[in-house]
Amino acid sequence: MHVLVCAGTGCTSNKSMEVIEEFKKFLADYNLQDEIKVLKTGCFGLCQKGPIVAIHPDDTFYCHVGLEEVREIVEEHLYKGRKVERLELSDIDEETKEKVFDLTKIRFYAKQKRIALANCGVINPEDINEYIAKDGYLALGKALLEMTPLEVIEEISASGLRGRGGGGFPTGRKWRFAYDQQSDEKYVVCNADEGDPGAFMDRSLLEGDPHSILEAMAIAAYAIGANHGYVYIRAEYPIAVNRLKIAINQARGLSLLGKNIFSSGFDFDIEIRLGAGAFVCGEETALIHSIEGKRGMPTSKPPFPAISGVWGKPTIINNVETFANIPQIIRNGSEWFSAIGTKKSSGTKVFALGGNITNTGLVEVPMGTSLREVVYEIGGGCPNNKEFKAVQTGGPSGGCLTEQDLDNPIDFDTLVELGSMMGSGGMIVLDESNCMVDVARFYMDFIVEESCGKCSPCRIGTKRLLEMLEKIADGEGSLELLDEMEDLCYKIKDTALCGLGQTAPNPILSTLGKFRSEYEAHVVDHKCPAGVCKKLLSYHIDEEACRKCSLCAQKCPVDAISGTPGKIPYVIDTSICIKCGACFEACRFEAVERI
Repeated sequence: MHVLVCAGTGCTSNKSMEVIEEFKKFLADYNLQDEIKVLKTGCFGLCQKGPIVAIHPDDTFYCHVGLEEVREIVEEHLYKGRKVERLELSDIDEETKEKVFDLTKIRFYAKQKRIALANCGVINPEDINEYIAKDGYLALGKALLEMTPLEVIEEISASGLRGRGGGGFPTGRKWRFAYDQQSDEKYVVCNADEGDPGAFMDRSLLEGDPHSILEAMAIAAYAIGANHGYVYIRAEYPIAVNRLKIAINQARGLSLLGKNIFSSGFDFDIEIRLGAGAFVCGEETALIHSIEGKRGMPTSKPPFPAISGVWGKPTIINNVETFANIPQIIRNGSEWFSAIGTKKSSGTKVFALGGNITNTGLVEVPMGTSLREVVYEIGGGCPNNKEFKAVQTGGPSGGCLTEQDLDNPIDFDTLVELGSMMGSGGMIVLDESNCMVDVARFYMDFIVEESCGKCSPCRIGTKRLLEMLEKIADGEGSLELLDEMEDLCYKIKDTALCGLGQTAPNPILSTLGKFRSEYEAHVVDHKCPAGVCKKLLSYHIDEEACRKCSLCAQKCPVDAISGTPGKIPYVIDTSICIKCGACFEACRFEAVERI
């Protein structure tokens, strides 16, 4: 029997590593240490419910397992054979209305198809033998011993795999460009510089299944004729970096990296390059400059990296999720992969589902799945009965989609047609409590901070856009300012040097186009309909409704509320009030009004 404990970043931050030690301790107390093995795994996906513990072969899935729950699980389930039902993940069957515990019937998992995430939550990412037991490195062996480099490229092309980093460029075509170049040296680069706010797909893949990325990079290197690779990963991912180092050393130890792999005469090795967290280094040319030890700033293309990349040599750059699909395509064939998804967007897509959503976590769905299925069936909709407002896809480079867009399929082309983009896979759900002006301001503030400053449209233009948004949020804008801001957005899109600058105005254009009434409320009525923009808010206590309970005064961080418990109604001194909303949230009788 095995006890699998999530050791991804989310669960680790909730003391899952201590949970592992606690399991070992109590298993020893019950003399079960020789019968039951406790293992760390990668992310199970349902981050909202962590720390997560799965027990096999019992197919039991426990949620919110803290240190205090471990002894109960060991005593009741592992010793006495009685599952702890209150900790089990469950759902209500829509037909029978009965509680179900089968993961295949629980809505969060029922419509997912895990290809890139197949091993996450299943194997110990720090043990190469477990990866090999799941058919790991078979694809590399097949490629080296049974296929020519061109046959590998043709198989990837036939699968229809497109880059999962945002651009959606056909992977096989990119590899063919590099294959066709004549050079004494070529390079393979894994772009793990995941910088979108709310995105954690690549990090989770590297934490849960690092060997799949190493195997894929070796296959890519064989296909284009490279002997050296780099994983470019941000230093803020310490768990992923550590597991990559372990995986590389283990692969070298079994001669799966290094000289004469599988006795085929093929040499390939990988090194890690740490990034300093610059969002712009997710762009290919900026990433290349950073690998070379230069400042991470983009250059205009062409030439493209497949022709002139690292050290001026032909280089292919794919992101983590793209590589994660490669071994399974080689093992199972291009027809298997292309049969999943849609005609122009084959396979699956991993999304980091976050924001105002019931089930926060990592999901992988076939291309063509509707946004509604992801938001409502997998994600569980907005919590606290709040009304759905929009979903932001593509991060700072994307846009927001509204209720009327939810029945559209998720694929590269459809999202672009709707005014957004796939991006790397961040999916942030917004509800009625979100102000769309504030959302645009958040993303623009991020862009301003992350601009490399090389071109003036991005360096200066985005700063001007942020200033305009701040004026609008403060109620100091005008209808003319909205038109001026929109015009500047298009000028930046047309003149910025790289993808970061060219897509920077997207959150503004998207929110302005679909929620113009909210912008107009800020500049005409000087009101924030969602009650978010502080300078447009004020709080008042209705004396008749006030129950004199003092809850509002207790929660006020600046002592702006006065009154006497049980005697004198409470009032807010607006000259002191910082408009934090603590009183509004604390009042159980709706006596505090936000106006």
